[in-house]
Amino acid sequence: MVEQQKSCSVAFVGAGNMAREHMRAFADVLGVTVAGIHSRTRARAEALAATVDTCVVSDSIAELYDATAADLVVVAVPETAANPVSQACFEFPWTVLLEKPPGYNLRDAEEILEAVNATGSSVLVGLNRRFLSSTQAAMCDLGRNHGQRFIHVQDQQDQAQAAELGHPQAVVDNWMYANSIHLIDYLRLFGRGSVTSVTPVVGWSPGTSHTVIAKVEFDGGDVGLYEGIWQGPGPWAVSVTTPEKRWEMRPLEDAAFQSRGERQMHRVEVHQWDRQFKPGFRLQAKMAVAAALGEPSESPTLAEAMDTMKLIAEIFGE
Repeated sequence: MVEQQKSCSVAFVGAGNMAREHMRAFADVLGVTVAGIHSRTRARAEALAATVDTCVVSDSIAELYDATAADLVVVAVPETAANPVSQACFEFPWTVLLEKPPGYNLRDAEEILEAVNATGSSVLVGLNRRFLSSTQAAMCDLGRNHGQRFIHVQDQQDQAQAAELGHPQAVVDNWMYANSIHLIDYLRLFGRGSVTSVTPVVGWSPGTSHTVIAKVEFDGGDVGLYEGIWQGPGPWAVSVTTPEKRWEMRPLEDAAFQSRGERQMHRVEVHQWDRQFKPGFRLQAKMAVAAALGEPSESPTLAEAMDTMKLIAEIFGE
């Protein structure tokens, strides 16, 4: 007998490309109703709502809640708007899924967390890389291996390119939060326990750094190395090495492993969800729905995401 998913009403704040990708993923989850959308640009909201029969357009967040009584609201707005928009959402008893980063810098994120603590809101953060089928395969296998892990994260960022794409200067100046969070979160995901120390190897200097390297140690015994190339060519890649097996993701959506005594890398098939939707979004949507319904979920909370934001600050000496 096929298990039936409980019904879940989902609303959206924001009508850009990211909101569209979230909506596609949530609409595919059994039991989900895409109930409504609000955006500061009504025409964009109407265009996106027109793709879903059940979706209404509201002129405010309060009106959105009144019209939908949604169980979950997805907030996909520009980084500099995340603070006021999310705090407006906290006034209502739905679960909130914030698109990353949860604040354009650490202080901004701390203000959001303060508001969550004051209201008691249930807040998740869309760290979708955790839900890639490549990440899930590596995590599942590594969970059976108790040896020490060496985690190597390779990041590449370009602030000039970010500015050319139209990002506000405040976001460009804090680009490590806006975009390096994709990579640095892997250190916390694969590293077991709490971070005990962050040791700069090559430090960050705003406006002049081309290389940032830091050693990260965990109380579970694992060791990580962050390597960031700024204003230069480099990959997005993650590897996790144990005494018996090495996992590598390059690009992040593709996973392969090498066992001890072998030279060959064994590739893992990409899940169909990561081919049909923005990678990681379909499983992330499923997990967010489960969290909103009070069921077991792997969705990272805002408190967990804050640990990654703090690690970014330590790596970059913020």
